[in-house]
Amino acid sequence: MADASERARREAARAELIDAIEQLGYPAEFGEVIAHELGGEKSMRHMTAYLRGADPHSPEQIADEMLAILDQRHRWVEQKIGERANASVTAWYNRGRSAE
Repeated sequence: MADASERARREAARAELIDAIEQLGYPAEFGEVIAHELGGEKSMRHMTAYLRGADPHSPEQIADEMLAILDQRHRWVEQKIGERANASVTAWYNRGRSAE
């Protein structure tokens, strides 16, 4: 479970994302949906940076970027799973051998 400071950072990232969406002229509810789908603090901060830097001109562009961020996170998670599995196999190969 997340500690209080982690929850506070996540909530601050969520509020910043919603504010960035509202500054572009979209309703706060749209920002809430985007924040909910992104879920994590880093993803929300990434999205906020995109919104402030790219100035998207349609909700479709915002949704496309959200999906790209989710895809990037998914690929990163898959990479980390693969790295952990590879490390486990390597450790198994390199384990000490008992007297055979």
